[in-house]
Amino acid sequence: MKADWITRSRLWKSVFRHNLDDTPRNRALTITSNIFLHIHPVKTKIKALDVRFTFCLGGLSLLMFIIEAITGILLMFYYRPVPEYAYTDMKLLEHTVHYGMFLRNMHRWAAHAMVILVMFHMLRVFLTGSYKPPREFNWVVGVILLTSTLLLSFTGYLLPWDQIAFWAITVGSKMAAATPFLGNDGPFKQLLHINEYNDMQYLLLGDNRVWGNALLRFYVLHCVLLPVICIVLIAVHFWRIRKDGGISRPL
Repeated sequence: MKADWITRSRLWKSVFRHNLDDTPRNRALTITSNIFLHIHPVKTKIKALDVRFTFCLGGLSLLMFIIEAITGILLMFYYRPVPEYAYTDMKLLEHTVHYGMFLRNMHRWAAHAMVILVMFHMLRVFLTGSYKPPREFNWVVGVILLTSTLLLSFTGYLLPWDQIAFWAITVGSKMAAATPFLGNDGPFKQLLHINEYNDMQYLLLGDNRVWGNALLRFYVLHCVLLPVICIVLIAVHFWRIRKDGGISRPL
């Protein structure tokens, strides 16, 4: 029996619409007809493969996001975003669920690594001039992704519902209250008729203090809204890389 009986079967051919003969045309079709590969150009400049130019920081940032998504979904099975149960659920996860401590620590350390890698990625893009035309739009997308990454880290900080998380978010929300024009404790608030029930702090917490509304709001932001925004922007980011000539490389 030939070793290629799988690739010659009707099932394989119904999924993959071209044969696997090693020709330039088929190699191009392999890239352009695959949803996971089409973001890569059919041909790549050899200088674009220089690891010392990019250090794979963008790809590593994406890897951390994927790890965050997978571990975050698993953590959601054991967590209830209400003040009465949040801290208890976290402790039960750590000490009663098999590999619960490993799962939570993987999510935590991948979050730290993602913040660091995204910042280094932005620094590398800036220092190498990879933000210049025609990549200026992708630079803006990257800045928004950096902001979204920081917001993911900030909103996730409250979810353990321990003393560190509670007081850290209390300080952060007080900073929002001091925002010029939009904060109840900030300057120029009278110009927009801002008060304690419509300022940035109230928008962030859903209340005037860190409690149940804040925990639920941060949970929705951390687990639904911000990840969806990141997924859309990551797709746009990679699409623009493809349209702008592939991975940036030394001039």
